[in-house]
Amino acid sequence: MTPLWIVLPWVAALPQEGPSREEAAGALRRAVEFFRREVAVEGGYLWRYSEDLRLREGEGAVEGRTVWVQPPGTPTVGEAFLGAFEATADRYYLEAAREAAGAILRGQLRSGGWTYRVDFDPAERARTAYRVDPPGKGAPRNWSTLDDDTTQSALRFLMRLDRALGFKDAAVHEAVLFGLEALLKAQAPCGGFPQGFQGPAEDRPVLKASYPESWSRTVPPRNAYWFFYTLNDDLAPDILEVLLLAESTYGESKFREAIRRLGKFLLLAQMPDPQPGWAQQYDFEMHPAWARKFEPPAITGGESQGVMETLLRIARHTGDRSFLEPLPRALEYYRGSLLPGGRLARFYELRTNRPLYFTRNYELTYSDADVPTHYAFVVGSRLDRIAAEFERLKGADLRPEPAAADVPPRLTRELAAHARAVAAALDARGRWVENGALRYHKVPAGRILDCATFARNVRTLSRYLAALPK
Repeated sequence: MTPLWIVLPWVAALPQEGPSREEAAGALRRAVEFFRREVAVEGGYLWRYSEDLRLREGEGAVEGRTVWVQPPGTPTVGEAFLGAFEATADRYYLEAAREAAGAILRGQLRSGGWTYRVDFDPAERARTAYRVDPPGKGAPRNWSTLDDDTTQSALRFLMRLDRALGFKDAAVHEAVLFGLEALLKAQAPCGGFPQGFQGPAEDRPVLKASYPESWSRTVPPRNAYWFFYTLNDDLAPDILEVLLLAESTYGESKFREAIRRLGKFLLLAQMPDPQPGWAQQYDFEMHPAWARKFEPPAITGGESQGVMETLLRIARHTGDRSFLEPLPRALEYYRGSLLPGGRLARFYELRTNRPLYFTRNYELTYSDADVPTHYAFVVGSRLDRIAAEFERLKGADLRPEPAAADVPPRLTRELAAHARAVAAALDARGRWVENGALRYHKVPAGRILDCATFARNVRTLSRYLAALPK
């Protein structure tokens, strides 16, 4: 046993490397007050703002009373507020989270999920089928998107808030249950999810992934890829996070069943030899399919790593080792496909396994000499980490992992130093102002406020306060 006289001086020294409790709590309060008072529109948030808040953008320049759902928008900021409440028990942060949730509730569609943005100007709202509004004329937009963690992030935030409120806020509780039910109905019989939905999935045959006899080298006209089964933009791990949180929050078996169906789809979606990996999206014949003009039918080195991590988590959660079965073949294939330098191509040509790229004019090529800069055509490798976790689970008892939010933070030197840096970077007005670009306003460099930075810094201060000795 380690003597106490060795342990205690080190523990006592840790807070000295970080701010005092009063300093950290004060910085947290000033930052949230500024965002809530000066930045919020109808309780919601965008992505980035110019320092004077005159220029604003999400995934596009924004004018008028519009907020963003797609991360790092309103749900991301709302979850940061919730983390502050959980760390401090200060109801000021809970009320800030409820205001953010108010914007999210006003953006829920009749189809059950969310699109990228929420408009509050009446003329703009009339074009979208918001649940809280009377039915409009014509065919308003009712497309719930699972792209870029949009509907998923809204559901996760509302579930956490529902639990924090003791399930007593009727509007929040009802919206969550409606959204979760719509999500479950959008899951296809094969277990896959589309990029978005307007209603329940159609009843289609359950097939195993296979190679098409041939495929077009250009994107087909009127390509309705958003109906297809997709893994693009890490849809599988994002959906899994929603289902895991729903099961732990509401305790209903239907969420565990949906997790198993998702896992079975990932088994079906693994391609046969010679490329036992995964594609970004599949048509209804379970062939790799085109999506956007720079996303061809191919084996992906990007989303496939998220698929393998998702299978590991599903195996742990369900105790079912069959979800581990694809990993040895996939790991061997991807290790054999590493580029010089140890990274992976985003796309590998079907059957030949040659890396695929696009020119800036969006012509398919085998050369990476002239690729567009808005998209990662080469990605980092997490294969060693995935393989290590597979080896650990292979001979271990499979048990569900605790949710990240349920694991108390530890007071480490790194956390203390990070909290000090975050508190010191806050200006006199309660802002984290940084150098950055407003891409959609074509402002290449300037002083900006970034919601991703805000949420990250609020989480750091909240974790630090929760870790300090009481």
